[in-house]
Amino acid sequence: MKRYKDLGFAKVDIDRKHRRGFPEVIFCQGKQKDQIKKIANQLYKKNGLLLLTKIDKGTYNYLKKTFSNLKYNSLGKIAFLAKTPASFKKKGIVLVVTGGTSDIPVAEEAAATLEFTGNRVKRLFDVGVAGVHRLLNNKKDLYEASVIIVIAGMEGALASVVSGLVASPVIAVPTSCGYGASFKGLAALLTMLNSCSPGVTIVNIDNGFGAGYFANLINK
Repeated sequence: MKRYKDLGFAKVDIDRKHRRGFPEVIFCQGKQKDQIKKIANQLYKKNGLLLLTKIDKGTYNYLKKTFSNLKYNSLGKIAFLAKTPASFKKKGIVLVVTGGTSDIPVAEEAAATLEFTGNRVKRLFDVGVAGVHRLLNNKKDLYEASVIIVIAGMEGALASVVSGLVASPVIAVPTSCGYGASFKGLAALLTMLNSCSPGVTIVNIDNGFGAGYFANLINK
């Protein structure tokens, strides 16, 4: 028996919730609006859940004609819909931290993913190493978190600093924010990969969804 739906242009993984505990998520960038709608119809029919990442406002407005209750986080460019909204039953708190205000769109993608999957989320924005006292003034939030997502561009040092202060696992997200020699996030990625603080794992550049998804698995 096929565990996917063949639409010709896409093979929709309708079995993923059974295998992984969460259905396929639609990455919208590069897809046509009608393609996204057809994929979304299959996933919502099967699972009663929809999560769409990297979705622009025009595509969201187009889909809302079919899915009237579809919600949109404009900063994170992420849309979501559930027949039964997630209840925040998980005990742990996931703290989402950014180095600067420019990193907030990636942070909101992570936070929206976490909230959609039933996690309690706290946000701690603009506490980068250029003014590290801003981070140190929020030690209570750092120490109480079960998982911390650290999102930073430029040189990406914030993840190591946070990890050096806490006992919880840290998920580092490099962002493409920075001047020329940041190489659109590559400099931050390499800094995070070379972190001397144990307990740091790294996802790809600007991948807020990947960080949120992984933090959700840890927080189970």
